[in-house]
Amino acid sequence: MVRMNVLADALKSINNAEKRGKRQVLIRPCSKVIVRFLTVMMKHGYIGEFEIIDDHRAGKIVVNLTGRLNKCGVISPRFDLQLKDLEKWQNNLLPSRQFGYIVLTTSAGIMDTQAGIRFVAPKIGIQVHWGIGLCK
Repeated sequence: MVRMNVLADALKSINNAEKRGKRQVLIRPCSKVIVRFLTVMMKHGYIGEFEIIDDHRAGKIVVNLTGRLNKCGVISPRFDLQLKDLEKWQNNLLPSRQFGYIVLTTSAGIMDTQAGIRFVAPKIGIQVHWGIGLCK
């Protein structure tokens, strides 16, 4: 069976391990998108350190869990959205104000909404391609 969305599988396994109370979770296969998404999660304190294991195949990631994550997931299908619609998406996806983050993929890289507003707003040509909901 072919994996359709590697990031969705990774976030689902992190979610399941967090619900079970595990301290570590093994994610495979490894991709650049997963690594950058985990970096954003680690920056906000939802997960601990993670280690990339090169097995000369697709690679694996061992993630240390902190117990602070309530829910994370992928928004599928991927929507194009503009900066003026970002507030509406935050109201629809996040449970309350100042609670959780939406991680965006732009042509400038993967970033959360605060960084997206700071870096993408002055540049008119950059458009947000899709969002990934990440709630606390």
